[in-house]
Amino acid sequence: MANITQVAEAAGVSISTVSYALSGKRPVAPDTRRRIEAAVRDLGYSPNAGARMLAGRRTQIFALTEPLRADSHAPTHMSFVLATTVAARRHDYDILLLTDEQASAGMGRVASSGLVDAILVLDVGPDDERVPLARSIDTPTIFIGVPDDRDGLVCVDLDFEAAAALAVDRLVDAGHANLGLIGQPAVAYEKSNFPPRLRRSFEARAVERGARVAFRTSGDRATSIPATRAAVGEMLDAGVTALAVHAADDVHHAVLAELAERGLSVPGDVSLLSVAASFDTEQLPLPVDVIPLIPEASCDLAVELALQSLTPEPPSAGLHLIAPTYLDRGSIAPPRR
Repeated sequence: MANITQVAEAAGVSISTVSYALSGKRPVAPDTRRRIEAAVRDLGYSPNAGARMLAGRRTQIFALTEPLRADSHAPTHMSFVLATTVAARRHDYDILLLTDEQASAGMGRVASSGLVDAILVLDVGPDDERVPLARSIDTPTIFIGVPDDRDGLVCVDLDFEAAAALAVDRLVDAGHANLGLIGQPAVAYEKSNFPPRLRRSFEARAVERGARVAFRTSGDRATSIPATRAAVGEMLDAGVTALAVHAADDVHHAVLAELAERGLSVPGDVSLLSVAASFDTEQLPLPVDVIPLIPEASCDLAVELALQSLTPEPPSAGLHLIAPTYLDRGSIAPPRR
């Protein structure tokens, strides 16, 4: 990579003149500035963030705060990190990843340093510590997720309420009146915002449609497989004819394993639907109908809103929800009489 000395030599000026032209500290003759800009362009020189800030220009960096905790489901979280990075690179932006478990500490540091143009917030909790900080800093902040206290914030997310209602409608329209919902580990209903949102909407829609719902969590990381299989058994013994799963891929595998061990077919004996899955359910032993959670959709929109926040017409505060879609894989059928 070219350095400032090479730029100065190519432009026929001193290093200090190059620095003044890039930082804006002192006036530089127009002809000299043009030669310096041409040398920067030809050599592919990238001035450091500090010089760009002094010149009042963008740093071309977004911070992405994604605290990595012991109970995080790494594949799902990393899929959002990757999607955000790809979306940012399409606009010539780099991502500064902040993984400190004390999420507000890293966010506060980058906001005070001015090293980034905007901050993107992942793994949003109901009572998220980054909410008051986002309100107090000048750096534009976009939440990929919805905290309980979202007043004045710009938030992007899948419309989990609509996704849950769509799941219930598909199952009830197929003739099922006794539904089972297998959810995330129990801790997710305390630390995350979207699992309880989906559960509440699923149960409320079932009431509207005259259906019954049995709900079970899928256990923690160490017990998810036996806990899931036990939950499936309890539901089937109670007369459940259709299962909706809002959990990771290992939980889906456990559901299918329990059904297979009981000699039950999908959809002949039991209908099965995956709600807000961030993985490809076609890769399961049996393809399963899914209302997908697509990281790219949320992250693309978040990056676009971050860019808009740097313009004279920033996005207005509020929810930017992504409508759910349905992928039919043939795993739902009328209940067997």
